[in-house]
Amino acid sequence: MTILIITRSDDNDCIQSVSDAIVERGGKVFRLDTDLFPTEIRLAASVGRNGHGVRVQRHGQEVDLREVSALWYRRFRAGAAIPQEMDKQLRDASVLESRRTMLGLIASLPVFQLDPVHLVRRAENKQLQLEIAQRVGLEIPPTLITNDPEAVRRFAQECGEGMVVKMLSSFAIFEGDRQSVVFTNVVTPEHLQDLDGLRLCPMTFQKRVPKSLELRATIVGDSIFTASIDSQALERAQDDWRREGAALVDRWRKYDLPTVIRDRLLQLMDGLGLNYGAADFILTPDGRHVFLELNPAGEFFWLDRWPGLPISQSIAHILLDGARRRQVPESIPARRVLSP
Repeated sequence: MTILIITRSDDNDCIQSVSDAIVERGGKVFRLDTDLFPTEIRLAASVGRNGHGVRVQRHGQEVDLREVSALWYRRFRAGAAIPQEMDKQLRDASVLESRRTMLGLIASLPVFQLDPVHLVRRAENKQLQLEIAQRVGLEIPPTLITNDPEAVRRFAQECGEGMVVKMLSSFAIFEGDRQSVVFTNVVTPEHLQDLDGLRLCPMTFQKRVPKSLELRATIVGDSIFTASIDSQALERAQDDWRREGAALVDRWRKYDLPTVIRDRLLQLMDGLGLNYGAADFILTPDGRHVFLELNPAGEFFWLDRWPGLPISQSIAHILLDGARRRQVPESIPARRVLSP
């Protein structure tokens, strides 16, 4: 069995760890670094009387993607290496065409995909996640997504334990060479007096939830691997552990998620149609598990290494059809024979 990994050339160690696990189980791996298309990778997809064929070339090596039995959609950045010096209109058109070509290739492969791109994109909508999570019985923090300052002030009055603010998307702001990542922040009374920026950019406000531990639950098919971190041990990590992610990286510990929470989390995955996801929870001092969000392509490389969770092995197992899959590829009708 040959597994196609859709990623980019600067991805982290998880690509190698999953690839090793696939090879250990007798499979083969073809890594497709999408950022090198079309500058270093040549692709030829044909559809016609002889059926559907896709060949990929790089550095003189050619692979027929009809040999692929499953696909891991990990990271995507087609067109990234197209020269910036090009005319902007031409470069934008080249990037767009490269992305559509590569996404079309992925969509056309009639194999199991972890996970299909359209389901990943749908699941990225945090409002949808929270709606399904509440429907299946997971506790969520009261949430307001708005560009209305008065709505924020009214919501703040309802949040007796305080309020935090975050963005629906992850991004960084650059000031020269300095990069500032946008984290979750506590809303102060001073912030409530200065909400004019909302008219240009909506934000997400949530009731502040007291923390005993923060949890990351990684789901692969029907398997769930959970780790905990004491984010309250470091002051700068108390509202968002990512602020001290490097300092905390080796402090993650295995955690037994209660059966009822596991079952509801799997129901959330059913609702999203995903086989992979990384869910974040808060464990409160009184023992409640509060669901925050799910990343359909969330990172896990440090959880493989320090708590020793077998996530890479589980991903390899499901790609090689060794575990139950949440959905199967849509069937492709037999090719119709064309009359001359």
